[in-house]
Amino acid sequence: MREEYDIKSLNPRKNPYAKKIKQQITINLDNDVVNYFKNMSLSSGIPYQTLINLYLSDCMTNNRQVNISWQ
Repeated sequence: MREEYDIKSLNPRKNPYAKKIKQQITINLDNDVVNYFKNMSLSSGIPYQTLINLYLSDCMTNNRQVNISWQ
């Protein structure tokens, strides 16, 4: 290993994934919702938290609106 490196000659570049950094939050979900995604996780091989994130991202991308009707 060198004693000293010339950082300017290394041609540093920005992290291309920096815009997609995830934020950790705490959210309360019903047990049946979590179990639904955990079951999907077992069949797809994708972690359930990733599935929830993918589903919410799809909702955001397609500008889906929640249709709530109280009965």
